[in-house]
Amino acid sequence: MIGGPPHSDRGQTLPIYIWMTGILLFAAIAFFVFAQAASARNGAQSAADAAALAAARDSRDELMTGLAGAVGTNDHWLDWLKGNLFKGTGAAGAADRLAAENDSTVRGFADKTVNGFPGYWVEIKTQYTVGKSIIPGTEDKQATAHATAVIQPRCDFDPAADPKKPVELNCDGQIVNIDPGKFDPVDLPDPSVLFSVHLAE
Repeated sequence: MIGGPPHSDRGQTLPIYIWMTGILLFAAIAFFVFAQAASARNGAQSAADAAALAAARDSRDELMTGLAGAVGTNDHWLDWLKGNLFKGTGAAGAADRLAAENDSTVRGFADKTVNGFPGYWVEIKTQYTVGKSIIPGTEDKQATAHATAVIQPRCDFDPAADPKKPVELNCDGQIVNIDPGKFDPVDLPDPSVLFSVHLAE
């Protein structure tokens, strides 16, 4: 025979197999860590969005109450349709409640005007953490997020309209007729018809 006994590749492939297995395992763990972080961020953003929208909706309800009380009793009732006559006394409380429902707390709250429309900026912090992982400190890491929601009037009307006479509102194509002389608050449409509440960013 020429040469020695047949050489086995087994001893060479075993270290490569172990090395590849280690890489795949590390990649899987890293993916899991990033997935945990992404889930926490998404949860935080959802909580922030919900809190900001809740604050804006609370003020929209205040607008509807003010409008209902002004029609037929106040010659300036059309001013309520501009969407900026609310005081917002219940907005912060509404944001707190929605944040709590999403296992978060509000740590920043402020009035904010975006493109001329009034609204609220809310920042939240989750009560839950990212969770344990191979990265030190994540077990105590909480996610934060912020959002801004605005209240946007949807109705146009004749600037020369007499507030003591029937007024036709064009609310993004939906016609709403209000007669101050025969007004009943139940005649008002859903708040979303008169005012849009949406996230600004």
